[in-house]
Amino acid sequence: MILRAFLFLIVISILPAMGPWQACEGAKACELDGRSYHIRMPDDWDGETALPVLLHFHGWGRQGDLIVKHQRISGHTRRRGVLLVAPNGRGRTWDFWDQDSADVPFAAAVIEDVAKRFPIDRDRIFVSGYSYGAAMAWRYACENGNGVAGLLAVSGTLRQSERCPQAPKHIRHVHGFADTVMDFPMGPDGDETHPVALWREALGCGAGRRLPQWEIVSFLSFERWHWDNCDRGHTVTLDLHSGGHFIPHGWIGWQLDQLMGRVPQYP
Repeated sequence: MILRAFLFLIVISILPAMGPWQACEGAKACELDGRSYHIRMPDDWDGETALPVLLHFHGWGRQGDLIVKHQRISGHTRRRGVLLVAPNGRGRTWDFWDQDSADVPFAAAVIEDVAKRFPIDRDRIFVSGYSYGAAMAWRYACENGNGVAGLLAVSGTLRQSERCPQAPKHIRHVHGFADTVMDFPMGPDGDETHPVALWREALGCGAGRRLPQWEIVSFLSFERWHWDNCDRGHTVTLDLHSGGHFIPHGWIGWQLDQLMGRVPQYP
């Protein structure tokens, strides 16, 4: 009996240190009002420091369990002290086509549920997505973006005729000219900056600057357009490449480094 009591006290003392995240991390989903999401903690977290958050929307036909083990997503967040949060879409897709999407309040509720499990840095909440997930990230930023530090969208947008009542502080979008899944949204008269026309208009941006080509890995170069003359300190950045429908190696981590004031590195 004494030994059992002693072991019970040890277990009780350990449980608070384990934290509520132990109930759902990695492949095991966190349940929330009949829906769910996945999380991936960063490497070497001390269990106390407030964490930046990347809320990432998966592509069509996927779920968050893929995202938390995806090397071009979680492979970057876990090395940068960023908590990765990956909601699961109903039917493995997202309702991004029109305003008043039910997935926007769901994703906002996910953030609040995460905040009950972890100390999070609300000044560094980033939202990203790929393909249909990128369009959903745009939708979320459009309707609930005022508290978002940065939108990191890969190969997916909304109609550029949309009107967005809210906007994140920084918008970054990457798209390939040869994308045939979420076709490159070329503008009138071959305007290659059209993929971010919505944000440039909404934020009152002036003329953009075309920056020198840059690369993260040797086999893929980017053309970068940048607008840092928008209202209230907002910025818009568009990266273009010659490839198709994919998440470029290192792109998400590179953007997180820059937005968090760090020297960009790969991976």
